[in-house]
Amino acid sequence: MSDLKVRPPKKGAHIHRSQDRPLQMREARCRLVGEAGRVMPSLAGRGVEVPVIETERLRLRGPRPEDFADCAAMWADPEVTRYVGGKPLTGEDVWGRMLRGVGHWAWRGFGYWVMEEKATGSFAGEMGFSDWKREIEPSLRGVPELGWVLARRVHGKGYATESARAAIAWGDANIRAAHSVLGKTVCIIHPEHVRSIRVAEKCGFLEVQRTTYKGEPTILFAR
Repeated sequence: MSDLKVRPPKKGAHIHRSQDRPLQMREARCRLVGEAGRVMPSLAGRGVEVPVIETERLRLRGPRPEDFADCAAMWADPEVTRYVGGKPLTGEDVWGRMLRGVGHWAWRGFGYWVMEEKATGSFAGEMGFSDWKREIEPSLRGVPELGWVLARRVHGKGYATESARAAIAWGDANIRAAHSVLGKTVCIIHPEHVRSIRVAEKCGFLEVQRTTYKGEPTILFAR
């Protein structure tokens, strides 16, 4: 039994009771159906639905609270974060990142998936679209930004390219990007992150400009 005390309404106050809907954030409900994925409620029943995308070897699904341990371990690995932020993340940082990911699906209709191996169900990384409102020139606002990060144990297996191609196909079919000279999708990659640059190029991204972000050099790619 909850200890929450509810103050009775003042006399004459109007109380709205919905007879046909459970109380939840209906305006945040996302029904995203595309050729690349099927709709599946995967965010703890909070009214946010994330498409599930399956490739030959991978499954991209919505994040869940129980993914925290795997995500935290990945982001704490210096080899993983060497070119992505430049330093390992704390558990607090990772939890905040996960919550922002859920918020993307609720508010923007796109976000990050958890990547898992179909054969084993094992966690492999994260892949998805974002709108971080980055303070960067040229501005990326209005254009979805594709990003990926993989656990060290699956590096070199081609999972990044495989999942990126599937995510891009879904994004082209389901995301309405603003008309921009940058195109449909962008990504930013550290100049020394050779593996990620190769992934971007395989997926049709072209180098647009060399710039900086938070004082660090970065390359802006677009497609």
